[in-house]
Amino acid sequence: MNRLISLHNSFFNSLTRGSDILLPTLARITFASIFLIYYWNSAGLKIDGSIFTPSAGAFAQIFPKAAEEALYDITQLTVFQKLVIFSGTVAEYALPALLIVGLLTRLAALGTFGFIIIQTAVDVNGHNVPLGALFNPSIDLIDERTLWIFLMLVLIFKGAGPLSIDRILKLT
Repeated sequence: MNRLISLHNSFFNSLTRGSDILLPTLARITFASIFLIYYWNSAGLKIDGSIFTPSAGAFAQIFPKAAEEALYDITQLTVFQKLVIFSGTVAEYALPALLIVGLLTRLAALGTFGFIIIQTAVDVNGHNVPLGALFNPSIDLIDERTLWIFLMLVLIFKGAGPLSIDRILKLT
């Protein structure tokens, strides 16, 4: 029995040591394969010709109630709303790019984490999307974002992994 326990511990201790290499690398690959295009397409929908010109879609997406009151007229955007749309658009382009190459990964993952929280709050409060019930398989709505957040937590806690600019710059 002691031999079996020793074999078990040896095997899983090796996996644990390898997790610092494997987990962050797989988290970045997973992010790239699932979310890179999602975020870049979303950012593209927020601009109207230039990153400095918000689209009516951005107004409706980020400030749905205010957009409806203004009849989706982007000339009615406040300075604050323009700043939020611009910041969100830049974030949707820059944060995924930073995560993919592994540059300032922990900060980019933290920013993406915050972005997901804000995105979810806007969907729940602005678009009246029901939050659902966690771990209820019959509800296929926003609760999947808990998985997105978990992915960001891996990168926040583990960093970018060995195949990254962070590692080259010793920003681990």
